[in-house]
Amino acid sequence: MNLITFQPFRTLGVPGVSYIKPDRTLLELERIKQADGVLFPERWQLPIISHGLRKKLYPSYESIILGHNKIDMTRALQAIIPSMLPYTEIKANTEGNRRMILDTFPFPFVMKENRSSMGDGVFLIKNEKDFFTYTENIGDILYVQEYIECDREARVCVVGGKVFSSYWKVSEHNAFHHNIAKGGTVSFDSVPRDLLTLVQFIVDELNINHAGFDVLYVEGKPYVLEFNVLFGNQGLLKQGKTVEQEIYDYVFHTFKPLSPSPGSFDKHIS
Repeated sequence: MNLITFQPFRTLGVPGVSYIKPDRTLLELERIKQADGVLFPERWQLPIISHGLRKKLYPSYESIILGHNKIDMTRALQAIIPSMLPYTEIKANTEGNRRMILDTFPFPFVMKENRSSMGDGVFLIKNEKDFFTYTENIGDILYVQEYIECDREARVCVVGGKVFSSYWKVSEHNAFHHNIAKGGTVSFDSVPRDLLTLVQFIVDELNINHAGFDVLYVEGKPYVLEFNVLFGNQGLLKQGKTVEQEIYDYVFHTFKPLSPSPGSFDKHIS
């Protein structure tokens, strides 16, 4: 297969891949046109690659669009699993809405920046001082979520539209963040089947084929926090798993290449 990637470290080891720097997209249109598919484009490239050139994408268009920011992601999730999200309000940052938030949410509650990952941009608001300090320094949108206390969250890795791996991210000394990048640890205790089934339902409904889902599990009920398309691989590496073969198998069967049979996964990368 002839594949173009815009994220070389995400596709390291996938056969038939060549790299183009994202900022050279318009200068490399002919190469992109000749490709069987495009891997890991950025959100801003979609009008060129998907609408203009109509190239097949991995991750899916929906994965990239909804994974780009928490607001769009949350609204899509509210449409299909409203009872399996922490209670969330997304409002303009106005004086009236700030007062409404304080009247609605008991302390502590969670506030999030629209675009962030690895625990950055997620804040536990413990009192009015925290709240007004945050709202005075944030942008036009308030993203507010109830705080559900839990010492761990499940990370469910979806590759090729299927659950590929799952594990727990456990907070250190009951800290607020569970993220490995924030000092959390990895546990390979069994993840409940109904939690995995919920993630697969979301994947099927929204056509999300590559993402890392973060899900709380409290008193026998899952609560989806978010998903990230460019999710970390620390937990996968500890499991001895890599995603390259799964990506290649998926794109080979989905992109319908011209070659009659798949090449060896071990062949040299172009």
